[in-house]
Amino acid sequence: MTDACIRFYRANERPFGVLSNLYRREVVMDGTRFRCVEDAYQSRKPRRQNVRAWLLAAPTPALVAVTAHALLHWDIAPGWSRFRYAWMLRCLQAKFRQHADLSELLVATGAAQIVEAANIDNEVNRRWGHVNGRGRNLLGRMLMRVRAELGGSTYDDGELQALIERGEALLEASCVE
Repeated sequence: MTDACIRFYRANERPFGVLSNLYRREVVMDGTRFRCVEDAYQSRKPRRQNVRAWLLAAPTPALVAVTAHALLHWDIAPGWSRFRYAWMLRCLQAKFRQHADLSELLVATGAAQIVEAANIDNEVNRRWGHVNGRGRNLLGRMLMRVRAELGGSTYDDGELQALIERGEALLEASCVE
């Protein structure tokens, strides 16, 4: 693979749609099976179990994501805005450790920059990816970190590491009521 830049967005794009959190590949987190990373990630956002069950009952991962973004503040787990980064990293690590074919594809990207390239300009898309070349690309940066953990090219990102460390303790303490 090239060492330039890999852009992805939709789960059905070939060959890099598998990097999307909406790509349907089962992931097991803390003994619970989810149909994809997006479901696993959003499962920790609700404060209460009944809201979590309602959210995860959505017929598609895309609807889970859209619905989760619309949760009201009193339905969101305390500390979510800080521990979500540590949780996302754990979900991505699980996805690629549980599926050798996906791990091989990720490692085969070499030293390429990985970018989630969204086309709708909003705060969420600029946080997790790039829109028109602008954004923090946290998902792409986490994927490059997981790639390094799996034996791919090294990746050092102090800002990302700080976000993850800041949320680790909160993640351990979080639970759904």
